[in-house]
Amino acid sequence: MENELDLVVFEDDAGNEITMEVLDYFFYEGNEYALLAEAEEDCGEEECDCCDHERDAYIMRVVPVGDDQEEFVPVEEELADKLIEIVQNELFDEDDDEAYEEDEEK
Repeated sequence: MENELDLVVFEDDAGNEITMEVLDYFFYEGNEYALLAEAEEDCGEEECDCCDHERDAYIMRVVPVGDDQEEFVPVEEELADKLIEIVQNELFDEDDDEAYEEDEEK
């Protein structure tokens, strides 16, 4: 079964739609945040190099709206820098854990 993407559509100041993929959700100081990146268009091939490029990532605060909806709100630059540091440290910790697990299997 293929993983379903968590996609969110935003509209910029010019009225253009931008589709973002939610890569992860996390909590910090009682608030929920989302790590997002521009969604990649699927070329339809299982193994290709065209989809393996770097994407810019964004962090937004998740605010519940109504019963089953949420709004994504940009965060201030100072907080964004702190959250980026947290996300990067978490990603590097996961990479280190995976490398350690691979070494253990050998």
